[in-house]
Amino acid sequence: MRAKVALRGQGLVLRRGHRRFYVDTLLLITSLGLLLLGFVMVASASLHLGEKIAEDSFYFSRHQLIHIALGLCAGCAVAAIKLEVWQKLSLPLFLFGLALLAVVLIPGIGKTVNGSSRWIDLLGLRVQVSEIFKLIAVIYMASYIHRHLHTVRDSVQGMIRPLALLSVGGVLLLMEPDFGATAVIMATALGMLFLGGARLWQFGVLIGLMIVAGIGLICSAEYRLQRVLSFTNPWEHPLDTGFQLTQALIAFGRGEWTGVGLGSSVQKLFYLPEAHTDFLFSIIGEELGLVGTTTVIVLFMMVVWRALVIGQLAERAEHRFGAFVAYGIGIWFGLQSFINMGVNMGMLPTKGLTLPLMSYGGGSMLVMCAALGLLFRVRSEALEAYAAAPRVRARWAHV
Repeated sequence: MRAKVALRGQGLVLRRGHRRFYVDTLLLITSLGLLLLGFVMVASASLHLGEKIAEDSFYFSRHQLIHIALGLCAGCAVAAIKLEVWQKLSLPLFLFGLALLAVVLIPGIGKTVNGSSRWIDLLGLRVQVSEIFKLIAVIYMASYIHRHLHTVRDSVQGMIRPLALLSVGGVLLLMEPDFGATAVIMATALGMLFLGGARLWQFGVLIGLMIVAGIGLICSAEYRLQRVLSFTNPWEHPLDTGFQLTQALIAFGRGEWTGVGLGSSVQKLFYLPEAHTDFLFSIIGEELGLVGTTTVIVLFMMVVWRALVIGQLAERAEHRFGAFVAYGIGIWFGLQSFINMGVNMGMLPTKGLTLPLMSYGGGSMLVMCAALGLLFRVRSEALEAYAAAPRVRARWAHV
């Protein structure tokens, strides 16, 4: 039987036989907006680079279009899988994630770029394994909090146990090295524990310990310390350690209110390194100005807001695993986008974090779209639970 589409108060409803899938139309429109804008900006930022590397101006934009298509397929595939399957697979997935982090450190298997061994070739795509581990960590933490909710709320051990396991992955990430991914994963886990009801004083102590550990890690490695020192005053060494940040700030300065125009960036012409990946936001600031950057920020805020609303909806429907998955994805997307933008604008030290759904990269695109597919699944199952409870059907219009 063909799938039917209906639009009601609860959003877009896809039907196939007796099965229904409730689509969050606002999240869908926002996500597609980020993908479209990201594709346009990647194409603009990489024309010259494609010509230099492959004698094809559209080399990177064509590959990014393939990445987006694969990402959409991955998102649809993940959305088709029931949450109970992900919950049952949470521990095997976590062990698989640790294995990937270990394998990427093996010479000859892991791909080294700029001194970091973070990538591995999977099915023809070069994937940054930390991106996969971020999603796995969210699923594992959601499953743990769901199974040990009372322990998390009443005992210090309830918080320490999952963080201890995640720290194993953190150690492997630091060996690559990938400090940025480690910070995002641990901060996301802490946020999920806080929303799970962890006691405030325990949460505060852990935050303090994380800050102390972070300072220790920064001071223990010369390159990290140099990044922090150059971040505080990039203009002191504009042609050395502060080169990338100064070029990014120049891009924002040239953009002013409305930008210099799409495709008219000067900084992307081999002045700003990684203009189509980590520093895409700077090119957006240069070509589209304050209007463009504000639009991107608002779109990411909408994604995070919808994730938190979906989490609240699932919690009301007593789908706690789905609720914490949604909370985790929202925190993860919010943190990573904030850090990437902060680095671009000189608010934070340089980190190797992409702008979700926008920066060039196949592995990142696949994982981010898969995470969104999981978010759509959470909302659909939560609304299915509401459908079985007539007394709360009236709440549909508000979610």
